[in-house]
Amino acid sequence: MAGGSAPGPASGLKMENPQDIFSSNGGCLSDIVIEKYLVESEESVSHVQLACSMQDCAFPLDGTELCIWNAKDPSHQLLILRGHHQPVTAIAFGNKVNPLLMCSASLDYVIMWNLDECREKVLQAYPLLSVFIDAESRQLVTGCADGQLWIFSLMDGHHYRRVARVDLRKKTETFSTRRVRSGLCSQPEESQLLSTSALGKGEQVEVTFPVLRLAPCDLSLIPNSACGCLSSENTQCVWIGSSVGLFVFNLANLEVEAALYYKDFQSLSIPLAGSCALRNCTADRKALCLLASLFGGKIAVLEINLAALVRTQQCPSMGQSLSVPASSCVLPTSPLYLGIAKEKSTKAASEQRCAARNVMKDQRLVFHSKVRSSGYASAPRVTMFSPKTNIKSEGKGPSRHRSSCAREAYPMECAVPTKPGPQVAAAPTCTRVCCIQYSGDGQWLACGLANHLSLVFDASLTGTPAVFSGHDGAVNAVCWSQDRRWLLSAARDGTLRVWSARGAELALLLGKDMFSKPIQSAQFYYIDAFILLSSGPEFQLLKYHIDTCKDEIKRYKQKSKSKLICRLSTTGAVDMTSLSAVNDFYSHIVLTAGRNRTVEVFDLNAGCSAAVIAEAHSRPVHQICQNKGSSFTTQQPQAYNLFLTTAIDDGMRLWDLRTLRCERHFEGHPTRGYPCGIAFSPCGRFAACGAEDRHAYVYEMGSSTFSHRLAGHTDTVTGVAFNPSAPQLATATLDGKLQLFLAE
Repeated sequence: MAGGSAPGPASGLKMENPQDIFSSNGGCLSDIVIEKYLVESEESVSHVQLACSMQDCAFPLDGTELCIWNAKDPSHQLLILRGHHQPVTAIAFGNKVNPLLMCSASLDYVIMWNLDECREKVLQAYPLLSVFIDAESRQLVTGCADGQLWIFSLMDGHHYRRVARVDLRKKTETFSTRRVRSGLCSQPEESQLLSTSALGKGEQVEVTFPVLRLAPCDLSLIPNSACGCLSSENTQCVWIGSSVGLFVFNLANLEVEAALYYKDFQSLSIPLAGSCALRNCTADRKALCLLASLFGGKIAVLEINLAALVRTQQCPSMGQSLSVPASSCVLPTSPLYLGIAKEKSTKAASEQRCAARNVMKDQRLVFHSKVRSSGYASAPRVTMFSPKTNIKSEGKGPSRHRSSCAREAYPMECAVPTKPGPQVAAAPTCTRVCCIQYSGDGQWLACGLANHLSLVFDASLTGTPAVFSGHDGAVNAVCWSQDRRWLLSAARDGTLRVWSARGAELALLLGKDMFSKPIQSAQFYYIDAFILLSSGPEFQLLKYHIDTCKDEIKRYKQKSKSKLICRLSTTGAVDMTSLSAVNDFYSHIVLTAGRNRTVEVFDLNAGCSAAVIAEAHSRPVHQICQNKGSSFTTQQPQAYNLFLTTAIDDGMRLWDLRTLRCERHFEGHPTRGYPCGIAFSPCGRFAACGAEDRHAYVYEMGSSTFSHRLAGHTDTVTGVAFNPSAPQLATATLDGKLQLFLAE
């Protein structure tokens, strides 16, 4: 067969209107038969084998072209397929409907066509109307007649990589919805969907916004007070001129910042534009727009006050300053205060009883190698914004522990860890790795598996891992305590367990009878003072006590205990999908995500919800990742207010808690059907994420496209984690492999 040498069918696709090649005979109707259309071909097809399927008819047109006519296409557009160089002699449809295949034969080729793919490619082939190059971000932006924006990277080595594709109509809908919820307007703009009576009752057609012109939009000339919460100094924006209005589009977060619809201003003579030109605002802070009417010969010049436009459309501020690092002491009414105050009073009472016993009894002095509450086993106090580089050994404990304390500071200007290192299998059989996390000193890597086990590997992935068994469901969360003594695990069986990290022994068990729904997220909080977990629509703050005394007679009896301090529910009582809070330093902020695609901020110092970010993603957020830094790095306090969110098929977004705005949108890693993990680097310069194409991706905070694509995986990369003490990146896959990447 000659089909293997045929040119690609996609290169010869075309949609044509019926009036271009058909002559309508609609005026001659009969009760028995109706002639829908009449086709005229330049060459005779009397000896050609034609074909019909359930909905499509196929016939050659002008000898070498194939014409596909669909009976249910309301516009009766024809799909023209080009690939043959000799006249087509035979056509046949396949027996299956999905996908619909068609075979065509000629003297030169036999070609198999996938008509569904051909139609999809044709529908995406719209005329290119505008082009814009942003010199600062080194990006190429193109606008098409179907309202699609295509953004490409012009950086060296990127080879014109596509950064993002944006649907302008959907972005304007999101912008209008956000304004409605913030109270800036009463209802969404009415220019998204247009009812058409010609299509029949109840039918609608989506109206596209053709991108007629792209022009630079400099917000640096606008006073910050006029921009509201919009950071004008670091914002890269572009003007978009469309048929229905003008839009200020942010190239960093891929969102519409301001919209001006022509129809909303009665003083304007042109409600629909067919062409436009834009001039960026100069020293007078005014922009000029030249419009030509879509219907008629009107031409108008518009002067736009950009500062006033942005000021009236930006969401109002929250009225309070939110910050991850605690800026005030704990209030007496705070649930954090109640838990800490009770702990202090309990300790004071126990110390008094202990002192009383020492006075009453005089016992001989006995030296023990391990003395409870001696202070040697506890971690040194962490200074929040400076690395621990001068920790001295106390001369106690294993030699390995002493060597691990004397660590160098994390190199802030280090290269991205891209060099493939060791790779191990987490289990003998193919078992999904659900979550991974490094210990605070970077010496251990814990992972939760779908086979109900939790494993702890050496950070170098060498040696035999420690096994923590006891769950009856997939382990979906693991977390190290700040002092590295305890390991927390939560599973789909509805239980939460706290283990002794050294002996792999169970120290605390919270059963499924304590929670209304399975635990989705769990972690230590407030420098190990509490356990924070989410179950259904609420998260719970638990105060816990772990009794390390061993009683050989009653070792089956659990003396460790926990107590519920408070529980808070999401707005609307929707189930939580993710939860995050800082444990390395004192913070009152807890971030949650719900199934209604919102991100909600809770302030535990006030004991209530502080803010809600609506429509954070187009799908529910499955992970929130904060910039927590590490004890081996130094960052500005403001940097800890940055956090990442990710959702299936909607990339990864960078948020600033102070403004509750998305500052950057990262796209390029395919995650269309599986929730893949994300991670912040300890230095705060990079973000890593998994993907379904068997690669891990690394992004720089100042760029919307990935800087490195890490290969070598055998399946979907489900989890990523940066080592807090060294430039290393660990990845986990769907088939149970752990991979280490090192800096060059």
